[in-house]
Amino acid sequence: MAIKSSNVTARVEPEIKQQAEAILSNLGISASNGINMFYRQIILWNGLPFRPSIPTNRPTPLEDMSKEEFDAKMARGLSQAKAGEGMPADEFFDSLKQEILKSYV
Repeated sequence: MAIKSSNVTARVEPEIKQQAEAILSNLGISASNGINMFYRQIILWNGLPFRPSIPTNRPTPLEDMSKEEFDAKMARGLSQAKAGEGMPADEFFDSLKQEILKSYV
């Protein structure tokens, strides 16, 4: 195993650091190990391990919705479910995985 002897110093917003470290902690990963994993993925992919982009169909956060907008979305989802317009979760996640893998090719 290689000896870890280099330091990384980065300036990030305190809220971003706190949120990321809380998620890493829930995963049982230290911030140092998380950064090390990120760097290894950069090496593996010879670039960023994700495609930087701005989502075109970004969901509206709940706090930005009026009660009427929320109720309309819930009613639409209920009517779609009743009409059988959907797919089982495992099929959805399989298709999502395939979509993600295609973006790395």
